Amino acid sequence: MIDPKVLRKAQLIMLDMLIEFDAICKKQQLQYWLDSGSLLGAVRHQGFIPWDDDIDISMPIEDYNKFLNIAQAELSRDLFLQTTQTDKNFKFDYAKLRSNRASIVEFHEKGRQINYHQGLFVDIFPMLAIENSEENKKLYDSTLKEIRGFSATSLHTPNGKDDPKKRAVLVERLKQKHQGWEINKAKVIYGGEMPDVAAWFDMDAIFPLTTMEFEGHAFPTPNNPSHYLDAIYSFNYREIPPLNKRVVHAQSINFVQ
Repeated sequence: MIDPKVLRKAQLIMLDMLIEFDAICKKQQLQYWLDSGSLLGAVRHQGFIPWDDDIDISMPIEDYNKFLNIAQAELSRDLFLQTTQTDKNFKFDYAKLRSNRASIVEFHEKGRQINYHQGLFVDIFPMLAIENSEENKKLYDSTLKEIRGFSATSLHTPNGKDDPKKRAVLVERLKQKHQGWEINKAKVIYGGEMPDVAAWFDMDAIFPLTTMEFEGHAFPTPNNPSHYLDAIYSFNYREIPPLNKRVVHAQSINFVQ
C-alpha cells in the first residue's frame, strides 16, 4: 500500500490538474462531469475516496473532441495530454491528462518495460447518446465486451490482447448509434474508447448538470448522482468497503524533485 502521506500529496496534485482542466472547460464552454470513483468520492466523502489515486471525468463526445483539439495550446507546462496521437507508445483509446510533477506505476505496469508517459493521471471518457431500446443495450454490452478482449492489459482487462485496428472498428460501430443530446429519452453511454463498464444512464439524470463539492471546490456532476452510481456499481457504494475490496491503481508514486 502507498504511504497515506504520499497518497495525499498525489491527490492534491491531481486536484490542481482538475482545477486547471475545469478552468479551460469554462473558458471554452465545454461540458464535463465527475464520473466513477470521483463522483462517488464527491457523494460519500466530498472529495477523494481516501485510497483513490486517480480522477475520472466524462464529456459529451463533441466537447471531448474539441478539448483534444485545443488542449496543447491551453494546458500549462505541468500537464501533458496523453492520447495515441501524442504518445505513440500509449495503448489505450481514451485520453488522459498526465502530471509532469509526479509519476505513478500501476499494478499492471509493475515489472514491465513502459515507454509511455506515466504521470499521475485524470481519465477523460467520451460519452454518446443512443436510442433507448433493448437491441441497443445488447449491442452496447456485446461491443464493449469485444473491445475489452482487444484491449491492452490493464486493471480491468487482465486478459486483453492489444489490437487497435479491431478496436477502431468496434468503437466506430457505437459512434454510428450516437444521435445527439436533444432527445430527452435517450440513454447516455460510454464511447467504446472506455470499455470497462457497460453502464448506461438516463439522459435527464445527467442533464442539466449540477455541481457538488469536491475537496472544497465545486465541480460539475450529473443532477442525479444516485442514478448514475447505481448504474455503475453492483455493491452498496454508500458503505465504506473492507480493506480487501478497495480498488487501487498505484504500486508506487514518485515526485519530481
